[in-house]
Amino acid sequence: MFELAFKIVVNGLMSSLVYILMALGFTLIFGIMRIVNFAHGELYMIAAFLVYVLVGSLGWNYYLVIVLAALGVGVFGAALERVLFRPFVGRELQGMIMALAVSITLQAAAFILFGPNDQSVPRPISGVFDIGAMVIPRDRVAVGASALVILSAFYVFMRYTKTGLAMRAVVQDEAIASIYGVRPKLIHPLAFGMGAMLAGSAGALMAPIYTIHPYMGAQPMLKAFIVVILGGLGSVPGAVLGGVVLGLLESGFATLINTTVATMVSFGIVVVILLFKPTGLLGR
Repeated sequence: MFELAFKIVVNGLMSSLVYILMALGFTLIFGIMRIVNFAHGELYMIAAFLVYVLVGSLGWNYYLVIVLAALGVGVFGAALERVLFRPFVGRELQGMIMALAVSITLQAAAFILFGPNDQSVPRPISGVFDIGAMVIPRDRVAVGASALVILSAFYVFMRYTKTGLAMRAVVQDEAIASIYGVRPKLIHPLAFGMGAMLAGSAGALMAPIYTIHPYMGAQPMLKAFIVVILGGLGSVPGAVLGGVVLGLLESGFATLINTTVATMVSFGIVVVILLFKPTGLLGR
């Protein structure tokens, strides 16, 4: 019984860290710009394809490529904000429609460039950890540890740097932040780029774990959306709490029953939250 509970918790926490990466990027963009970025999953997909090209085809070092892919997707996200999303700041419906258009366009571009077939990247770490009767793949542990490092760096940035404090001020009240010298037009592309970078980090980390294809961003996007609904749309602490809750619940139901039931439970919880606490666990 103890080993089963330990397995559920370990698998749930490892999944949670990746969910939180996606959800933090999603909620950061919404919290600052009020844009529901349904193209967030495609940013995840772009990073995975960058890993496929640079590692799988060109043989570059995987750990270097994680950094390059995250930065590249971050720059791409900032460019998207400047070119496409800036006119829709604060206009949620129009911004959501633009995000859907960007999502479909990026999927089609990936389909044209790479085709419909699944691609794969060699796993940089092989082997397993044997803990009693439990077997944990080493690469999943490495993904979890890497995600934890990225999340810690994000926390330090948002908590202790002037730019992070400026972002938090814009989330609280953009008009008051402007009075105190914060320039929202500079914060917006930075926030969109950082949100994209978090999604790119998740995509680069998961590229060797799952197959890579043009539509691979749909599932992570759904998970991120569930997480932010659970935690509260626009709430960074809520995204962390929602990611942990979702990861543990999915791990428990998938282990005890099956993954289909786990998915049903995830969406069932969203329905309950929307009915009884529409702002989410920590939303306002």
